Amino acid sequence: MSAAAARRRKQLAKKAAIQSKDGIDPITQQLNNLLASSNADANGILPESTAYEALQLAQSQVRKSVNSGEYTKATLTYSHDVIVTLLNYKKAAVASQLMNQLIQTLSETHTECDDAWITRIQKIQELFEPAVQVVDSAVEQRRLRRLQAKFLKGALSWSEALGTVRYGACEIQEVLGEHFWSMAQLEADESSTPDDDDDEEKDDFSLAALYSEAVTHLSMAEKPEALLSKLKTLPDPTAEETKAGHECSPCFRDSCLTRSILAMIAVENIRDAHTLLTSYLTECESRPLEELKQSYMNKKDGKAPSHVVFLSMLLSMVLKDKKTGPLFSWLLKSFNSELNKMYKAEMIKAYTSKIGRVYFDILPPPSMLSTLENMMGMIGGGGLGGPGGMGGMNPAMMQAMMQNMGGM
Repeated sequence: MSAAAARRRKQLAKKAAIQSKDGIDPITQQLNNLLASSNADANGILPESTAYEALQLAQSQVRKSVNSGEYTKATLTYSHDVIVTLLNYKKAAVASQLMNQLIQTLSETHTECDDAWITRIQKIQELFEPAVQVVDSAVEQRRLRRLQAKFLKGALSWSEALGTVRYGACEIQEVLGEHFWSMAQLEADESSTPDDDDDEEKDDFSLAALYSEAVTHLSMAEKPEALLSKLKTLPDPTAEETKAGHECSPCFRDSCLTRSILAMIAVENIRDAHTLLTSYLTECESRPLEELKQSYMNKKDGKAPSHVVFLSMLLSMVLKDKKTGPLFSWLLKSFNSELNKMYKAEMIKAYTSKIGRVYFDILPPPSMLSTLENMMGMIGGGGLGGPGGMGGMNPAMMQAMMQNMGGM
């Protein structure tokens, strides 16, 4: 026997000798020892060095399990269970590294997105924020929350690809929407947001971006009541934001409402769009609807077109037949200045183009079709042109439509 073969035999014999009685391999035993509660301090926090050593062993075991075809061990034993343990020990930064590997592994192994896995994702999110709050640095807390947003988006993409719901599981959409809203609330508190952003991330995590992400995902989660409760917390529009031809963006409340309703209509969820708008008009809008309707048609009163009037007319139109296509095109043209001032106006254009195509057979130019489809896919993860055109609108038709808005 060669020397190399002899050494290998001794290594295997040693490994077998130290293997536990329960059949747990030495690396898993070492991982369990590192994650034992006896290693935590009086506050239940694991030392950083111990947590990182456990992370490295877990990552190694995940790769090993995938290669050997033991997918449950890879995704559950060495990924999810270790993540939950690390978060219980308040090690959010360490756990976040394993979270990314979890999503990659779920996709790589074609693990089905079922109720059990959705519950596990919810549990991870439940444990995440308490683990972040013990971090001393506000900058580090912000970084970890942004990493968590990317993890949840990855989970949403996985749930769309390997689940049963188009655009991703509603439960994960809700978790993601709530996470973005929480980040927006923290961003609005200037004392907790040091200006440490680089140019690449500044726009993706601006206050407008966070609110937009939050309401979009809550819309996809089919949670109109949750959306309403959040819109109530936002301030009324200012005189500057409602002035005709205003240079600033519409107020956050109007923008969030419009983005939510357009997203719901675009995915053909008329029920929730109607619920949200009618509840908003009753519980949130302080301006009389009749005055807003009159102002919408009066181009000389110095007021910008009202978001709630635009949305009320839009909902009325999509409930009618495709012959109202010219009216839909007129409505978009009349409100175009407001839509163009909203955050990521190109996404709004994707919504309105999808609405035009689904409800009125108005197709965008062929050169834009694939781009708009890709943008619509972003919620799981244009052009107003086309056969309908913008002309031929009789203002009397608009007046008649507005008269029928009393039920809104």
